[in-house]
Amino acid sequence: MDRLFLDANVLFSAAYKPDARVRRLWSIKGVSLCTSRYALEEARINLSEEVHRQLLSELVAQFSFFEASNRPLPRSITLPDTDAPILLAAINARADYLLTGDRQHFGRYYGSKIESVTIMSPAQYLKNRE
Repeated sequence: MDRLFLDANVLFSAAYKPDARVRRLWSIKGVSLCTSRYALEEARINLSEEVHRQLLSELVAQFSFFEASNRPLPRSITLPDTDAPILLAAINARADYLLTGDRQHFGRYYGSKIESVTIMSPAQYLKNRE
């Protein structure tokens, strides 16, 4: 079973556009979805419509939540202070994959395994599952 840690932008996309391809993640058998309260709050803040915020709450109702530990990033990793808690929470969750659409900050790590976590876009993960 794959444990998928979803970044805020993935949560945002799923709540903002219910027919978005990323919503397929919720229906894949044999996966466990998780995130952090930090990522959830970031997604919630960026959703301006109450209907989207409510949908977000429904989407994460069955998620497990993991938070970042108080340790530094692995030496070879450089991320802005706002993104470091996402990777650290995914590591703490012992996720198999961190799914993020943040190409600007995580793109250089797509396909890389950092500790136990492989970073990729949701589209890459879905393509690998098809």
